[in-house]
Amino acid sequence: MRKYLELLKSQIKVETAYLAWYWADVVSTLLRLVIMYFFWVAVFQNRTEISSISFESMITYVVIAMMLENYVSGAGNEMARNIKNGDIALELLKPYDYLTKLIFMDLGSKANSFVRTTIPIFLVAIIFIGIKAPLSFEVAILFFASMVVGILIGTQIDLIIGVLAFWTVNVWGVRVLREAIVKFFSGALIPLTLFPGWFQEVSSFLPFQSMIFVPVAIYTGQIKMGPDALIAFATQLFWLAILFVIVRVVWTQAVKKVTVFGG
Repeated sequence: MRKYLELLKSQIKVETAYLAWYWADVVSTLLRLVIMYFFWVAVFQNRTEISSISFESMITYVVIAMMLENYVSGAGNEMARNIKNGDIALELLKPYDYLTKLIFMDLGSKANSFVRTTIPIFLVAIIFIGIKAPLSFEVAILFFASMVVGILIGTQIDLIIGVLAFWTVNVWGVRVLREAIVKFFSGALIPLTLFPGWFQEVSSFLPFQSMIFVPVAIYTGQIKMGPDALIAFATQLFWLAILFVIVRVVWTQAVKKVTVFGG
């Protein structure tokens, strides 16, 4: 475990070395915040609620979801690059589990972004945009735990996309398709409760809503604390376990492909 923690720390150091990327990320996120805020101001101009959701709850949901969306991908990009340029053969010779290394380095990158970008912008959103703080300390704790599990679910899905680089020339098209599916079925754009009933029914059988909708709905109170919140969190853990197994199975088959071409 210690070597993976060192890899995590090394990734944080790499991220902090590129200040230009940091400021670009901050500015772009602030611009998105402003655009989303005025969009929903226009939508709520002549009404106080939409499907029983107030303006304050809606803007809170959209801002938190927008922030979380930045954390549900990333690890698969590095894998796809390593496969495409042939570095994967060298990675497999090193004394660590490659998938675990990718996950920890990705967590290092996201931890750095969370501290340096998300927290300051979250405070700006509370002060100037007026989003709601968590309803209670218990809600904040469960939201944070749910957020971490949601990010790990996104990481597993991203790794599955990355592994496909063993069988495809380029995974760009698959990644674009993934982003489109995630935006709709995860609730990254708007709460899933605003979609038609059949869409909500379909999304309930998919892992995507566990990535963003569940943690944000816990934060905003759309999923009430108690049995409903615990069931939603347990469902997240279920999907994380299932996807973890799928990644390992697909990876085992992919490594055999490397062995065949390398031997």
